[in-house]
Amino acid sequence: MRAELRIAGFGGQGVISAGRIAGQAAVLYDGKQATFTQSYGPEARGGACAAEVVISDTPVAYPLLTIPDVAILMSQEAYEKYAHEVKPGGLLIVDPDLVRHEARADVRLLRVPATRIAESLGRKIVANVVMLGALAAAWPVVSKEALLQAVLASVPAHTRDLNQRAFEAGYNYVKERYGAGN
Repeated sequence: MRAELRIAGFGGQGVISAGRIAGQAAVLYDGKQATFTQSYGPEARGGACAAEVVISDTPVAYPLLTIPDVAILMSQEAYEKYAHEVKPGGLLIVDPDLVRHEARADVRLLRVPATRIAESLGRKIVANVVMLGALAAAWPVVSKEALLQAVLASVPAHTRDLNQRAFEAGYNYVKERYGAGN
């Protein structure tokens, strides 16, 4: 099994952290192999950035994405650059408040208002964790338990409760809206 995940948006959204957490979840808590690569523009905040994770049951021979199974796109620029690359039958997760999208009939599209959900929890900064919760509800490659453990291990102790609520909010949103299950 080889599965490929891309998370993209702009600096300050926690895109790179979300990718790192997904890779750690696969390796540390699900016993899989993974590689993680990142790219970002020269801006400190606001520039384009992407995180790419390859997950496998065996050692990853080629660490770069070829055709992503899943893309989480958190900006219009990311959507325009990467949405067409998701493989047919794959999963595309977008924040509809930040991304104007055209439906692709050959992929499963989940509209998750992660920024709005995060703001309702009191901190916009956890939108990336909302998206990881949504991913857990819709993509069985990394288990919900592993993703949540990796989130909680990666954030400062004083923010664990907020991050757990953000993760559960994203997970529950997808379960309730789309009936997806892991």
